[in-house]
Amino acid sequence: MYKTQIAPSLLSSDFGHLAEEISALESAGADILHLDVMDGHFVPNLSFGFPLIQTIRKLTALPLDVHLMVTNPEFHVPQLIDVGVQWISFHQETVHHSHRLINKIKEHGIKAGIALNPATPINTLESILPWLDYVLVMSVNPGYSAQAFIPQMLEKIQHLAEYRAAKGLSFHIEIDGGVSNSNAEALRKAGADILVSASYIFSSHNYSQAIQALRH
Repeated sequence: MYKTQIAPSLLSSDFGHLAEEISALESAGADILHLDVMDGHFVPNLSFGFPLIQTIRKLTALPLDVHLMVTNPEFHVPQLIDVGVQWISFHQETVHHSHRLINKIKEHGIKAGIALNPATPINTLESILPWLDYVLVMSVNPGYSAQAFIPQMLEKIQHLAEYRAAKGLSFHIEIDGGVSNSNAEALRKAGADILVSASYIFSSHNYSQAIQALRH
């Protein structure tokens, strides 16, 4: 349905050489930069905050895709709007009125998505899927990088893709967690449009080859 897009997750990058890392990713053909914002509450880890996101925004024209792994996404969204990110997703377990927050994000021309943990079923999204620009399927339990891919998530992607086709919807399907050249083809065939990859890309000696292996 869509051209496969590759979104390196900067959580695994070398923050001591961030400008060089981002430049290398641009040259290697990255489509989107994925940013995991963790609060140490919703997930058992902390990542980076708005000063670093502002810095990243100044370093690249690539779209920034922010995944909010936080208990209070409503607090973070206005600041992300001000920074100028292009994609924002949050976990529905953290928001009482998902439709309201989705609309707030979309009003500013930003793509809005909801993230699904491995144990969260697809049917919890049925009422809001027509408003979503994308669904972020977590294929690991969020909070840490370099975790092993959960194979059962292929079925979840396939079900989402089948539902999208049956209802004539146009949301993207994004997958994050343990994505590498060993499962990229299966993920694409199942219906994933955006592949987020962290340790696979950044542990590679050639970012371009790693990204192309995911895309093809």
